[in-house]
Amino acid sequence: MSVIVPTLDEVDNIDAAVSSILSQALEDTALEILVADGGSRDGTIAKVRAWEMIAPVRLVLADGKRGLAGDVLAAARQAAGQVVVVMDADLSHPPEHVNELIRPILDDAADLVVGSRYVQGGGTPGWPVSRRVLSRLGGLLAWPLTELKDPMSGYFAVRKERLLAIDPQAAGFKIGLEIIAEGGSALRLNEVPIVFRDREKGESKIGWRQMVAYARRLAVLAGGAVSVGNLSRFASVGLIGIFVDLLVFELLLGIGFSLAVAHVASFIVATLFNYVLNSRWAFVERGHRRLEKNWVLYLRFLTICILALCLRGGVLVGAVELLGWPTQASIVLGVGVAAFVNYFGCAFFVFPSLSSRVPSDIRWRVAAMGLFAYVLTLRLIYMGLVNLLPEEAYYWNYAQHLDIGYLDHPPMVAWLIWLGTNLFGNTEFGVRISASLMWLATAFFTFRLTRNLFGKSAAFVGVLFIATLPFFFTIGLTMTPDAPLTAAWAGTLYFLERALIGGQRRAWWGGGICMGLGLLSKYTIALLGPATLLFILLDPKSRRWLARPEPYLAAALAACLFSPVIAWNAQHGWASFAFQSTRRLRGAIEFALPSLIIATLVLLTPLGLLSIGFALRAVRRLTSSEPAPDAEQRSLFILIYTFVPLLVLLAFSLFHAIKLNWTGPLWLAALPAVAAMVTARGKAATRLDIRLQRWWVPTVMILLVGYGLGLHYLVLGFPVVGHGGGLRPLPVGWKEFGQRAAALRSEIGHDGASDPILVGMDAYFLASEMAFYSRGDKETANSVGRGALGGHSLMYNYWYKPEDTRGKTAILFALKRNQVGDPMLNGRFGRLGDIVEEDIVKDGKRIGRFFYRVGYDLRPIVGGETMSGASDALSD
Repeated sequence: MSVIVPTLDEVDNIDAAVSSILSQALEDTALEILVADGGSRDGTIAKVRAWEMIAPVRLVLADGKRGLAGDVLAAARQAAGQVVVVMDADLSHPPEHVNELIRPILDDAADLVVGSRYVQGGGTPGWPVSRRVLSRLGGLLAWPLTELKDPMSGYFAVRKERLLAIDPQAAGFKIGLEIIAEGGSALRLNEVPIVFRDREKGESKIGWRQMVAYARRLAVLAGGAVSVGNLSRFASVGLIGIFVDLLVFELLLGIGFSLAVAHVASFIVATLFNYVLNSRWAFVERGHRRLEKNWVLYLRFLTICILALCLRGGVLVGAVELLGWPTQASIVLGVGVAAFVNYFGCAFFVFPSLSSRVPSDIRWRVAAMGLFAYVLTLRLIYMGLVNLLPEEAYYWNYAQHLDIGYLDHPPMVAWLIWLGTNLFGNTEFGVRISASLMWLATAFFTFRLTRNLFGKSAAFVGVLFIATLPFFFTIGLTMTPDAPLTAAWAGTLYFLERALIGGQRRAWWGGGICMGLGLLSKYTIALLGPATLLFILLDPKSRRWLARPEPYLAAALAACLFSPVIAWNAQHGWASFAFQSTRRLRGAIEFALPSLIIATLVLLTPLGLLSIGFALRAVRRLTSSEPAPDAEQRSLFILIYTFVPLLVLLAFSLFHAIKLNWTGPLWLAALPAVAAMVTARGKAATRLDIRLQRWWVPTVMILLVGYGLGLHYLVLGFPVVGHGGGLRPLPVGWKEFGQRAAALRSEIGHDGASDPILVGMDAYFLASEMAFYSRGDKETANSVGRGALGGHSLMYNYWYKPEDTRGKTAILFALKRNQVGDPMLNGRFGRLGDIVEEDIVKDGKRIGRFFYRVGYDLRPIVGGETMSGASDALSD
């Protein structure tokens, strides 16, 4: 073997290092030491020359221009050994572990063996806090590229040919990462614990400057065209692009074109201009590529520009409306955020590194991280700007009437909204922040589950699906019961996999907790119960759990957590259980299977559903691509936990109507298999896998552009079209509607009516939105729903008793004239005013309308009386 010791001014340490290494030579192993000196001037070279005369030591004079990595490569080219060990000269890398490092290489049990400080038995005694922070930060930056717990270790063993196969232009001080990046997920890694003691003599060469260079090199290894040069050139291009954009905009306006035409045309011209300069100048270091046509590259560049523009719009409005910043400061912040997105989008997506050395699975990992960060940022910026959906406003009313149960849903959504609004106020952001936290929990458990089943690369792609598929994107933006349900579903799957396949007894407790929390969110998670029983019965290795207490105790724990809902139902005539079961079963017979299929296409996209079908069909191939004793268990796990809930919903859809969101969570069990197909490489990748990998790239980008433009439209609108379609179906104009309702209540109150109540004449949409947006400085508005008039309005029938509204003046609101014009209303009031139609105006443009009329001396329905003969205007 050849031990390579890179040095730079190590005169005080080199003698002890060489003698310590020589003492570790094995009887059956030829040992040589190559000292790769990067330009020492303190006498280190003279001491190595002396060792050359008496021991198998050779001096390799390296130029040091590419740092430690270049010096090590220079020595490796002269090495005689089949196995190369790289270690520092300051004795912080204990030489007594050399043989432990090379043994797995010689036995062909590993491709790279690292001396690790962060596995059991390793340590860093005596390190100052600053050194620990640098080391951990470096490891965190390298985390996407490797499975190692100590990727910053410079003490490793590897075969010489694998070391020499890395990029000959490798630079920096962590050459081990070059080997890891070159091999990707196919590299077999091993870690040997070492105790790393800080040097006693000499000075460390590691500082913040080296960390910056290290981070830049990591970006290159990850496939990005990142350098100081292209960053400065990109900034110059951006400044020129802004000037071109403004110039064309003013020119077109001056000629007489409309504002919308000038805005769009100047944007296109600016992007074309920026594209040409970026491709020919800013990112010239990437070399010349003819693999793609120029129009494809421009489409990529345009995509990144649109994503940056959408983010900038949200930052601009948020800084002005929520933070109260002046417009000038807000646009500066928006431009800065957009520039950040543009640069890294260009470096990694439009003009990436052309090196074929970057494995495809590493590119997928980096893409997943970048897109996940973008989606999270987009969501956090816009969630406080978009008006609440009627469902969200309804669940906010849940939180204003906090309870242990409700008619149509369990209480978890109310508890989470209560928590968010108590922390951030009764704002859109306060209502929705818990949805993003649940989305993060879903991503976390999906990552862990997918990594257990198919490895780290697939885990990153699994998180990419959580970030971009329509169902999962939506549940992280809107606060509905689906958000905590999906997080609990993902957590339950993870813990069940650890229990059933990993054999971990304690995992049952996690599964029980997640199941209980899921039941507090939505009842459909109960479908995982029979799926678990079926898996245990079909899997011979899992049948032992039938004789152990853990599964039964986990079920008891879930039931205990669910007990508040049982108690509420017992107090209210089992109303919620009936609402979600017998009520639906008594509904009209309807063949809804086509609706179920269409809903799934919407939730997953056509490619998503197609990919899941292919993955489930190929699940045995995917789980057995690498020899593993649990391959059969893994494939059975995916199939059972996907098909059992799916078959139940399919059977239901044959006779009853289904809702759009019902199938969303059940696909969590299948996503790991799809991720495995997307990240398959080499011999394990079939033609279908390769095609899916190609199709997913444009699909993901189209989805992101759609999300960004959609949110931008909801908040800022678009030229010419403005905010068409407000109130229904889009959540635009509800704030203006609520403010107008509050103004009407004030006007009518001043006319002599005492504290008028607001009545929404649909099931709950209008009442809920008015409760949130017309309250002013109050905790809640006096909005009661249509229950007092004989209609059904879900929880409003529980919150407001008809007798409490007797004699009140009521303002009736509707989006349809016939809802406030129903003749049956005449018997509910002493006197009814005329029907008035009003427009909803936003930014000076009409976006919708509503109808209202005033009723005096309300005569509510009490004692179970109903409005027999009432028209459908008072029902859904």
